[in-house]
Amino acid sequence: MAGTRRTVCLTVALLAAALVAAVPAAQGQTTGAITATSRDRSEARAGAHGTRSSLPAVVSAARLSGDAARTVLTFDLTRGVEMRAFALADPYRIIVDLDEVNFHIGPQLGGDRRGLVKTFRYGLFAPGKSRIVIDLAGPALIERALVVEAHDGEPPRLRLDLVRTDAEGFRRAVADRSMSNLARRGDRESPGGRHAGAEEAGPPVVVIDPGHGGIDPGASAPSTGDEEKMIVLDFARVLRDKLVATGRYRVVMTRDRDIFIPLGERVKIARDARAQLFISVHADSIGGASENARGVTVYTLSDRASDADSERLAERENKADAIAGLDLSEEPSEIADILIDLTRRETRLYSANFARTLAGEMRHVTRMHRLPLRSAGFQVLRAHDIPSVLVELGFVTSRQDLEMLTSAIWRDRTADSVTKAVDQFFAPRIGTVRPGAQR
Repeated sequence: MAGTRRTVCLTVALLAAALVAAVPAAQGQTTGAITATSRDRSEARAGAHGTRSSLPAVVSAARLSGDAARTVLTFDLTRGVEMRAFALADPYRIIVDLDEVNFHIGPQLGGDRRGLVKTFRYGLFAPGKSRIVIDLAGPALIERALVVEAHDGEPPRLRLDLVRTDAEGFRRAVADRSMSNLARRGDRESPGGRHAGAEEAGPPVVVIDPGHGGIDPGASAPSTGDEEKMIVLDFARVLRDKLVATGRYRVVMTRDRDIFIPLGERVKIARDARAQLFISVHADSIGGASENARGVTVYTLSDRASDADSERLAERENKADAIAGLDLSEEPSEIADILIDLTRRETRLYSANFARTLAGEMRHVTRMHRLPLRSAGFQVLRAHDIPSVLVELGFVTSRQDLEMLTSAIWRDRTADSVTKAVDQFFAPRIGTVRPGAQR
């Protein structure tokens, strides 16, 4: 990602002195020590039972207890894991990073406000790494964070004890630990590595970007709980297979599983792949019980939204990184220059032309929004040299749209229409494309 961001970390290890004084001797260890013990015992058990350690642990239950002064959040585990916790401000959040785990708890559990916890969410954050993001009702500190070993028939548990503080206390605690390198951003692995080393020659590169993922579910259907992140991933996979089957394109996915990818990293994947077309796939939602909002909308980038609804949508989509617990306190200075570059006439013209072609093809097979072509300041469309569009496939808040979005038949014929639009987009410039697409 362009620029650097300073991640303000509140590490549990640096609370060691306070913990020793505050908890009984039997519990007076730093979280790092407790976690290491849990890991060592798990590995010892794995050695006795074969490949157990190679499988992710499972989170089977979550509980909230306490009040506005002190709140405890616990997660039941099938085995111990390593974990790290830190805090972020604006808004107040607690971030817990841990080994990759499978969450077998319903998404509704994260919406139960109690005490200091407003809500929490969880999911795969990077290869081998899961994340829990806790939105706080106000400033709070981590008094204790640890993984407790199984005992007396109780499963292993991840436990967070939060205590209320004021804004100044939170600021001081964060400042005292600002030198921590806990959440280093350079450790991220590129999804699949497929975009590395792309060649200029060969078939055109089309990047498909399924929105959201992992800890960021996107919009949710109020009637069924279906999440945007999986709806768009299912569609993107069908579209990928159809484009590859033509033999005309090399197709890159920014993600091909349920994992979080930062907005800037999505753009970087496209640029590293030397993409000639970028298609970001999303599903919209609208507040209230009205189902009048329906249909597909195709967006292009502009520094001024075409209407208020487009501006609202862009603001919501651009919050994906904050939702996943990234520190956005320092935006890279290159942003202003990039926004100027985005006015380049050629790229804007290509994007607009493809958007019109795409809307025209999709109109034959699915319902379109009453304003099918719109524009707004989507961060994910910021690659100034790559024609880019963002497609909202429909509204998960509409029962009729949701029925289509979750239909294999609808996905198949709609992906066909997008493939036709891609063919039309490249035909004038490349003529007959020789086969040789890669996955």
